[in-house]
Amino acid sequence: MSIPGAPAGQRVEAISNGEHISLLREGDDVGIRMPEGEAFGLRKVPLPVALPAGFGWIGNPQLVLRVPSVAEVDLPQVARPLRHHAALAGGTNVNVVEVVSPGIARIRSWERGVEGETLCCGTGSAVAAAWLARTEGITDWRLATAGGEVVRVVLSLGEDGAWHDLWLSGRVRRLGVVHPDAALLLQMQG
Repeated sequence: MSIPGAPAGQRVEAISNGEHISLLREGDDVGIRMPEGEAFGLRKVPLPVALPAGFGWIGNPQLVLRVPSVAEVDLPQVARPLRHHAALAGGTNVNVVEVVSPGIARIRSWERGVEGETLCCGTGSAVAAAWLARTEGITDWRLATAGGEVVRVVLSLGEDGAWHDLWLSGRVRRLGVVHPDAALLLQMQG
C-alpha cells in the first residue's frame, strides 16, 4: 500500500510504545500513517470561538482556527487563552490555518508543553487537514508551516469525523546520530 496519489515506495512496519506504526519512504519524503480508531478523529469544538474552528484528537488535542492570513495573526495573543481554556482539561494545541487555494494552506501552531509557537506541528497539521477535508471536501492537502517546510496530509474522512488512512508526509533530513549511554542500554535489557 502506498500513500494515495503517490508512487509506491519503501514501506516499513514498526512498533513504538506498543503501537503498530506504518512508515513509507519515497525519495526524500517519509510518510507516517497516523493513529485511527474510535478514540481518534474530529469532535465538536468544546469552547466558544469567534472564528470558524475545528477540533480533533490525534493522541493529543488540537484546536484549528481558520483565519484570512496566518502572517497577520498575533499568535501569542490568540493562542494563550485558548490553550488554557477551562473547557479543555489539560489544554490544547492551537493552530491557525489559511486556505490559499484548493488543497493548499498555510499553518502556524502554538504547542502545549512548549508554550509557544513551533516551526511545525505534525499532529496539528494532520487535524487541520482533516477539518479542511470536512469543510472543503478535499482529502489531499499541502500545508506550508512556519518553518518553511511543506507537509502533505492525505486521508479518508467518515461523516462521523473519524479518519482512515491518514498519512502525514514530508521531507526528512538527518540532523545527527544519537548514541545512548551504555548504562541506559543495560537498564533497557535488564
